[in-house]
Amino acid sequence: MTELPLIARARSHLNSVAFRTATTALTYQNLLDRSATLAAALLGEALDLQETRVALLVSPGFEYAAAQWAIWRAGGIKLPMCLSATEPEWEYALTDSGVSILMVDAPMAEKISPLCQKLGVRLVNLDSFTTALVKPLPEVSPERGAMILYTSGTTSKPKGVLTTHANIQSQIESLVRAWEWTPADRIPMFLPLHHIHGIINLVSCALWSGATIEPFSRFDAPTILDRVRADAYTLFMAVPTIYVKLIQALEAASPADRAAIVAGFAKMRLMVSGSAALPARVHEQWTALTGQKLLERYGMTEIGMAISNPYRGERRPGAVGIPLPGVEVQLKTETGVIVTGDDEPGEIQVRGPGVFRTYWNRPAASLESFDDGWFCTGDMAVRERGYYRIMGRLSVDIIKSGGYKLSALEIEAVLLEHPNIHECAVIGLPDDTWGEVVTAVVVLKESFPLELSALRDWCKGRVSAYKIPQRLRVVKELPRNAMGKVTKPVVRALF
Repeated sequence: MTELPLIARARSHLNSVAFRTATTALTYQNLLDRSATLAAALLGEALDLQETRVALLVSPGFEYAAAQWAIWRAGGIKLPMCLSATEPEWEYALTDSGVSILMVDAPMAEKISPLCQKLGVRLVNLDSFTTALVKPLPEVSPERGAMILYTSGTTSKPKGVLTTHANIQSQIESLVRAWEWTPADRIPMFLPLHHIHGIINLVSCALWSGATIEPFSRFDAPTILDRVRADAYTLFMAVPTIYVKLIQALEAASPADRAAIVAGFAKMRLMVSGSAALPARVHEQWTALTGQKLLERYGMTEIGMAISNPYRGERRPGAVGIPLPGVEVQLKTETGVIVTGDDEPGEIQVRGPGVFRTYWNRPAASLESFDDGWFCTGDMAVRERGYYRIMGRLSVDIIKSGGYKLSALEIEAVLLEHPNIHECAVIGLPDDTWGEVVTAVVVLKESFPLELSALRDWCKGRVSAYKIPQRLRVVKELPRNAMGKVTKPVVRALF
């Protein structure tokens, strides 16, 4: 029987450890066996799930990976769900995608059971299947649907992004090649597994390569740093916020502890930052502390990863690098002209085998998202000396002021260097003269005073005159949306 390549490759690493915890070491053979049992449980009397949507609400770790493989081996489409989401958010995802089955572990079963009963969704508790089940499993074409991931959605309901097995394989192979994954790699896993960063970049690349994953239910700095001190990892993937917390922990540590932990970080072959822009200041602080140059990359739910700083070569702070293997990238101006040189901004458009198939049940939105076969990301970037630098979202992060297109992200990065500013969000507000004026909303450190005139004086010499904020608002805490994110539409509500 022809198997999906991700499953077939696991047979080359049967005795290697796939998941390691403080008390257990589970091999690729264990993963194959467990996923086969769960696939048989999903199928029941059926021969093939035929792209039935199966939701997954399981804590990170071996059982999560086994359940994911089970869905795919049984012919289903996986819908990963956020463990900390609200019931209305769960209900929206389940109903919009037409989920028939929900796989859970014991901690989540009680929480979600009433909703499953209400919606008529079959609940499969992984803990109910402790003995092996044997059943012939279907052949699954690479062109079949594999996963629906929901975008965060800031101004409308989230959209389900449908990717095929072929899309996912292309995304994995591109990263494995670019970042030189090997069976000798060991990586901690504390990223959420309802986003592409954790699912593809970390778990899928590791399991494709025969590497070892050490799972954690959440990011726990003391525990992670103890493992770093013990040289437990060769790779490390995190979001910028986590690197900021690690910097704070290292700076607070005793000289001896700091030296031991830094030695562990220094031995890693690769450290990656993603899911949000990495401020150049944090990049430089991390290098100064550990000697490691973080690798920043660019991607999104619809395309996987598209651009990356090189594994071997210059990793440029503030830039996301060059197109990954197998990915085509172009910039297109608002007037429809393809950018051919450096220093001219345009929207990032992506083409390649990793690009998603469609938005679930949204044919109009799917059609509007493509331009002659190129996916329109909605992100504006500029190419500088061959490397791409993200300027922000066309809709909310690009401020059009006095004929200039200004990157709110770039201005935010400068403001975060101010000694009294803890957090900030930069937006453009309507103005009769300029079209939009640069406006800064800031959270101060320890309630230090900050006047607009003083801030503007401080900005002189750091940014061009037209990027200096014209308005300032000081708040105790930046407002966030229902997902806990600071978003520009929510910030605008302050004015």
